[in-house]
Amino acid sequence: MRILILGAGAVGSFLGHRLARASHDVTLVARSAYVRAVQEHGLCLYEGRHTLVNGELRLPVGGQVKRADRAYASVPASSVVHPEAVESIEHLPRDRRVWDLAVLTVKVYDTHSAAEELAAFLPSQIPLLLVQNGVGGEELVREVMPDVLLISGVITLSISVTGPASVRLETTRGGLHLAAATEGQPLDRWATLFTAAGLRTAMYPDYRALKWSKLLLNILGNAIPAILDMTPGAVFSDPKLFAVERAAFLEAAAVMNGLGLRPVGFPGYPVPLLVLAMKALPPSVLRLVLTRLMISGRGDKRPSLHMDLAGGRRQSEVLYLNGAVATHAQQAGVMAPVNGILLDTLMGIITGDQDWTAFRGQPERLLAELRGCGR
Repeated sequence: MRILILGAGAVGSFLGHRLARASHDVTLVARSAYVRAVQEHGLCLYEGRHTLVNGELRLPVGGQVKRADRAYASVPASSVVHPEAVESIEHLPRDRRVWDLAVLTVKVYDTHSAAEELAAFLPSQIPLLLVQNGVGGEELVREVMPDVLLISGVITLSISVTGPASVRLETTRGGLHLAAATEGQPLDRWATLFTAAGLRTAMYPDYRALKWSKLLLNILGNAIPAILDMTPGAVFSDPKLFAVERAAFLEAAAVMNGLGLRPVGFPGYPVPLLVLAMKALPPSVLRLVLTRLMISGRGDKRPSLHMDLAGGRRQSEVLYLNGAVATHAQQAGVMAPVNGILLDTLMGIITGDQDWTAFRGQPERLLAELRGCGR
């Protein structure tokens, strides 16, 4: 099949690698440095478990020796493929602008502009798979492409970027999960495509339940570690901060319930049981369970909101995670003050209205903000 992938970050690169390795004709649209790396060395994927050691290890990337961002006791297995990569769809010859499937893997805040780029070239009968974290991307696509055959997807694998056109699969548990966002859109063909490419793939009947269930996983150990510049483990070990994590999660679950959506489970991530555990288990037991869940799901990777903030980005997916909870709360008929405070605090740091240094390593500062909303 011919497949176009717009947004060649960690997820787009991983999907592109899997599909190209399965002998599909893949075109990735990415920035110039990425395009040059693919053209010169190919797209590299590292797989396998890693053990940190004190020494230094150099990992081979694209035929050259590059220093790893960390040192590992063993080199993970690597595979290089050579898909087509371009900076813009316009750079493709007209006979190459024909695809069986388009895949959009940009951050939610880039969805509108990416959809505008894609709209000029994607015929209405060609399905578009949107693979993102957060809630709201499908609606942004429809603002630009109201008649698109839209499929919603989420990934429950942890993938890190190790360099231009080089990614590492951090965990093996999880896979790709699909739901039709356009009524009547068949999924079997695409589930078969990704399964044959080596991805555990599952189908779901309601894309909103799919996206909100992934949101419940994504908000855990994300906004608070970013605001405080702490690891999720350090946050979870603090009883007061853990109580805030729990409150934010339960607000999200209440909003989901108020919208008439039931949590769905993913292989290795029983979200419905997690909701019950959040409501019923004592904090000490719950902290242990959730710490293990995060370690197995993320490895040693920092949470996404922390990486965006540390990287100096002026936009954040918190708008579509904790922000989605806060904005949908009124529609759902519930209150979500904790998520609202986390949203406002993190966005304040991003915009410069809040001083990050006043929060970094200072849990009491955040807890003082939360006491104002009754926490």
